[in-house]
Amino acid sequence: MVRVVDRRKAIALYLLLRRLRKRRRLWVHPINRRMREHGAYYHLVAELFLDRDRHLKYFRMSAEQMDHILSLIGGHLSRQTTNYRQSIQPKQRLAVTLRFLGTGESFTNLPFQYHLEKSTIAESVHMTCRAIEEQMMASQFPRPTEHMWRAIASKFWEKWNFPNCIGAIDGKHVTFMSPAHSGSLFFDYKRIFSIVLLALADAEYRFTFVQVRDFGKTSDGGVFSGSALHHGERHGGH
Repeated sequence: MVRVVDRRKAIALYLLLRRLRKRRRLWVHPINRRMREHGAYYHLVAELFLDRDRHLKYFRMSAEQMDHILSLIGGHLSRQTTNYRQSIQPKQRLAVTLRFLGTGESFTNLPFQYHLEKSTIAESVHMTCRAIEEQMMASQFPRPTEHMWRAIASKFWEKWNFPNCIGAIDGKHVTFMSPAHSGSLFFDYKRIFSIVLLALADAEYRFTFVQVRDFGKTSDGGVFSGSALHHGERHGGH
C-alpha cells in the first residue's frame, strides 16, 4: 500500500513539474493589456491636446512643439508589431520620454501611469533620446558664425546692458551610477559620481552650445579648455 501511495506521489510531482515547464512566459502583463482602457496616454494625454495650458504644464512644451519633434524623429521610434504584443506608437514613446525628462519621474512610477512594462519605458526613453540627438543636434546647434556671435552680443547689450558678451556659460554635475571599473574618474568634489554638462546660452535663455562628456572629477577650467567651444569646433559634444 505504501509503495502505491509513493508511486502516485511521484507521478503527481512529475505531471506538476511538466506542466510548469510548459507554461509560457507572459509577454505582456494582464494589467498592461488594458492600457487602451486605463493608460494615461489614451486618456489624459489625449485630453491635454485640447487644453493648451495644461498640456504645457504636463509636458513643458506645447502640442504644436511636440508634433514638430515627432515629425522629425517619429520614423526612428517604430518597432514591428508581432503576434505576441502590439508595438508602442512613436507618439506614445515621445510622450513617456517628455514626461520623464520634464519631471524626473522614475522608471518605476511611469509604468503604472501608462500601463507599460518598466523595460518598455526604459527602451522608449533611450530610443527617443538617441533619435533626438542623431536627428536634431546638427539643426539645433549649427556651427557658429561671426554673424551669429555679433547678433548674440548685440542682444546682450540691448536687453541686459552687458557689452561684448557672446553667451552665459556654466557647468552642471549630473549625478548617476558610476560605470563598472571606472575607478574615481566620475567621483567629484561633492563626493558623488557625476558627468559634467557644459552649456552656453544667449540673452534669451536659449542654448547655443551643449556638451556632456567630461568626468565628474574634472575642474571647471579643465572642462572648458578641453571643450569644442574652446577650440572653435562644431557644437554638440557627446
